Amino acid sequence: MSRVIKEPEVCEACGVAGEMGFIINEGDEVSEVSLFSSTKEAVEAEFEKYVELAKTVNSAVEHSFEIVENEQFELHAKLKFEVSAEKLIFDLKSRTLSR
Repeated sequence: MSRVIKEPEVCEACGVAGEMGFIINEGDEVSEVSLFSSTKEAVEAEFEKYVELAKTVNSAVEHSFEIVENEQFELHAKLKFEVSAEKLIFDLKSRTLSR
């Protein structure tokens, strides 16, 4: 028996989401954030802004991160939301922080 796997398609009714580049996929609840700074304290302070924003979307958000020291400090984090829509909302709202 063969299985046909179909890629998600954007229909006329949801064209706005497709044009923005976002499609809500089931099981996509984890947002990844990477931050860079010259000091460990600065990168941690910047990440705290992301955590606070994530908690406005869902107070039960779970997060983990690691800091790597190379030429500068790199923070790589994962924020796990309860549903995919919360992750999408966070991703859209966090664009203001990265400016």
